[in-house]
Amino acid sequence: MPTGTPGQTSTGTPGQTPTGSAGPAPASTAGPTSTATAAGTPAGASGQGPAGAPGPTPPAPDRQSWRAGDSFLSMWRELAPIGRHPDSGGYRRHAWTAADLDCRAWFRAQAEARGLAYETDRNGNQWAWIGDPLAGDAVVTGSHLDSVPDGGAFDGPLGVVSSFAALDELRRRGAEFTRPLAVANFGDEEGARFGLACVGSRLAAGQLTVADAHRLRDGDGTTLPAAMEAAGYDPAAIGPDPERLARIGAFVELHVEQGRALDLTGDPVGIASAIWPHGRWRFDFRGEANHAGTTRLVDRRDPMLTYAETVLAARREAELTGALATFGKIAVEPNGVNAIPSLVRGWLDSRAADQATLDALVTGVERAAREYAERAGIDLDVVRESFTPVVEFEHALRDELARILEGAGDRRGAAGGRPGQAGRDTGRPVPVLGTGAGHDAGILSASVPTAMLFVRNPTGISHSPAEHAAEDDCTAGVEALADVLEGLACS
Repeated sequence: MPTGTPGQTSTGTPGQTPTGSAGPAPASTAGPTSTATAAGTPAGASGQGPAGAPGPTPPAPDRQSWRAGDSFLSMWRELAPIGRHPDSGGYRRHAWTAADLDCRAWFRAQAEARGLAYETDRNGNQWAWIGDPLAGDAVVTGSHLDSVPDGGAFDGPLGVVSSFAALDELRRRGAEFTRPLAVANFGDEEGARFGLACVGSRLAAGQLTVADAHRLRDGDGTTLPAAMEAAGYDPAAIGPDPERLARIGAFVELHVEQGRALDLTGDPVGIASAIWPHGRWRFDFRGEANHAGTTRLVDRRDPMLTYAETVLAARREAELTGALATFGKIAVEPNGVNAIPSLVRGWLDSRAADQATLDALVTGVERAAREYAERAGIDLDVVRESFTPVVEFEHALRDELARILEGAGDRRGAAGGRPGQAGRDTGRPVPVLGTGAGHDAGILSASVPTAMLFVRNPTGISHSPAEHAAEDDCTAGVEALADVLEGLACS
C-alpha cells in the first residue's frame, strides 16, 4: 500500500482566484474549504486502517444550508490556482508532480471536511467514502484532476468538484443512503507525462501490466515507479485491484463535453452512449544527419520531409473515412537549427466511430508513410503504443440515468423549476451522444457497469485554456448528478 502521507504535501495557493482564471466566476457564498482539516472527525475516520482498509465512516457534517451552486463555486475557486501556468493560462497538472500532489491534497481536504472516509488505493487513486466500502454494490462517481500540457480547467476537475457538490446537495435534500457511495480521483488519466492515458484505472482494471507500467518513462527518463516513490507512494504495490472493483455496483462519471453537440441542441446536460475506438501510434522516421548549409538537396536523406508528407496524408485519410487523425507531438534528433535530422518521431492519435473505419484510417496513413519513406531512402518503424476498443456504456444503466433525469425534470417543471435544466420540462428526452474522447469510465466499463454525463461546452474547445462551461450549466450538471446518485444510492 502507499507509504508516507500521500496527498498531504501542498505547496500551492488554494483559496486564491487568479485574475481571469478559467471557469465560472466565484460566488460570494460560503462553502467547504480546501484548507479544512479533520478537526471534529472521530479518530480513524480518514486515511487507511489495518491492511489498507478504510476506517469507520464518521457522521456527516450538517450541510443542509448549502445549495449545489454555492458548494460548487466555493470549491472551484479554491482548486483554480493549482498548477495554472501564469503565461499560458493553461494547467500543467502532470502525474506525480508538485501540482498533482497539491490537487491530491485538495481532494483529501474536501473528503475530510465532509467527514468522509478517505483512502488511497494501491495504484494511487483516491477515494472518499460514505457508508461501508466493504459492503459491496457501491455507487461511485468522480473523474480526474491531472491535465494535458496547458490544458483547460474543466477536463477532469469538473467531474470531481461536481461529485463533492452533488453529495452536498444530497445532504441538503436530506437524502438517506441505502448503498455505499464514493467520490474518486483516478491518477494520471491524461497520460501527459508518461505517454499512456488512464494509467490509474488501467492498472486497477488489469489492462496495464505491472511490467509495462514499470517501463513507462517521461521525457526526462524518469520511470513511473521512481516518480511515484518520489511523491511518497510505494510503486511495489501497483497492480490489478479486482476485489475493489467487484465491490462497485455502478460508476457514473460527469465530464465537460469535448464537442458542441449539446450546444447545438440547447441542452445543458446529456448522457453518453459510447466512446469511439481510439489509439496512439508512434512513427519513427530515420534518415541521415548532415550539415544544413553544405549538403545538396539531392544528397539528403531528410526524415522531416517524409514526416511532413505523412501528416498531410493523415488529414486526407481522415477526410476520406470520416474519422479523426492528428499528429500532435513530435521529437527530433539532433534537433539543431543548422542540422538535417537523423530521426523524426511523430505520434498519431486516431479515432473513429467504429473499428472498421479506424482500421482503414490507420492502414491508409501507414501505407502512405511507407511509400514516401521508400522513395526518400528513409527507414520507418510504426509502433502502436496504446489502443482502446469501442466502449458501449451499459444500456440498462444508461437507460436508468435517462429515466431518473427525465423524472427529475418533470418534477422541477411542475414545481416551476427553470426551463432547460437537466431532465428538462419540455417533454423532450435527455440527449444521448457519443464521444471520441477516452475516459476512466471507458476503461472501467470492462469490469464495472459505467455511465457518463456530459455538461455543455459552448465552444466545443477542450485541452486548451479556452475550454469553458457556463456557471448555470455547471450547476445544472451538479443537480443532474445529484439526481442520478439519489436514484441509484438513496431510498
